[in-house]
Amino acid sequence: MITEEEAVNSIDEKIIKTAKDLKSYIIDKRRDFHMHPELKFEEKRTSGIVSKELISLGFDISKVADTGVIGILKGKDSRTVALRADMDALPIKEATGKSYTSKVEGKMHACGHDGHIAMLLGAARILSSIRENLNGTVKLIFQPAEEGGWGAEKVVESSLLDNIDAIFGMHLWANLPSGAIGVKPGPLMASVDSFKIHLKGKGGHAAEPEKTIDPISALVDMVNAYQKIISREVSTFEPAILSITSIDSGEAFNVIPENAYMLGTVRAVNLDVRNFIIKRMKEITKGYAKAMNCSAQFEIFAKTSPPVINDENLALFAKSVLSSLGNVVEPKMTMIGEDFSFYARKAKTLFLFLGIRNEEKGIIFPHHHPKFDIDEDVLDKGSAIYSLFAYQYLANLDLRK
Repeated sequence: MITEEEAVNSIDEKIIKTAKDLKSYIIDKRRDFHMHPELKFEEKRTSGIVSKELISLGFDISKVADTGVIGILKGKDSRTVALRADMDALPIKEATGKSYTSKVEGKMHACGHDGHIAMLLGAARILSSIRENLNGTVKLIFQPAEEGGWGAEKVVESSLLDNIDAIFGMHLWANLPSGAIGVKPGPLMASVDSFKIHLKGKGGHAAEPEKTIDPISALVDMVNAYQKIISREVSTFEPAILSITSIDSGEAFNVIPENAYMLGTVRAVNLDVRNFIIKRMKEITKGYAKAMNCSAQFEIFAKTSPPVINDENLALFAKSVLSSLGNVVEPKMTMIGEDFSFYARKAKTLFLFLGIRNEEKGIIFPHHHPKFDIDEDVLDKGSAIYSLFAYQYLANLDLRK
């Protein structure tokens, strides 16, 4: 008589084998998506292909967040787990020279989302093949607009993720060697804020500065003051970054301009620290502007994306379940942001990394680089990871309590 543990192990083996058998399918899908990149909330072709594939596999589908798709595979229990892949590309001109280079001028899958879609479609095929063995329902989230569109928040705002027990996500990761699986409990990725500042002074001739109010002088002092928030007011044990990324003012060498502008970003993994930094920036902006006789406007011009913080129990679960796939490591926390964090409003969440760096193949470029590429030999492993998450989570009584 086969024990329950033996039955589960048998399904695990089937999942891994099926993923390997689907390798060429997954790579073909990835290359197709790569050649036809679509920016945030433009993913109509992509979502159309996804919908057609899911319907053919017996999934019910629902549209979400304008161009997103959720596929629903109902099992034999009321419990539900969700798996997420993002779909959007970036406004970058590709320079890889590969045979599957983007066919859309100025647009490129430079972050690996094409691989995420393909891996989750591979998982859809695997899960469909073991449907009778699923102790619950699986929802596949094909999300639009991760790159600055907060697509995850739009998905969360729908009712399609109500009564979810857990949500898993994954990112192909250029900072890990190819095939390494990065699982980290607790904080993994940072919150993201985007700010802009406008200083208005009084313009005039550069040879008569005493007749002007120079916004550039004030701006330079403010940049230095902002950095002292991080170095002198935030604990060294609290990861935080404040980066000024753009300064713009004036057009002539002999004119003191009336206006000066700057853009930047704040990153933190503790929202209390984030709130403190923003508060102090507002105070410094107001104080320096007053001292320099300027007027100033400080604005957070996009929604705050919260930090990605992994559920401790889910991380332990993942390390155990995925050990059969090979090298499971604990990655370093990154100050890069991810809107996967919004899913924590609905359920317990876990986000992991799958390494794609392969120096022998020349796959060495970072995310958002014109020469970014992925080691396609890991994509079947990604499909297996998604599938093992779903199957094992629904089968694990302790995690479902």
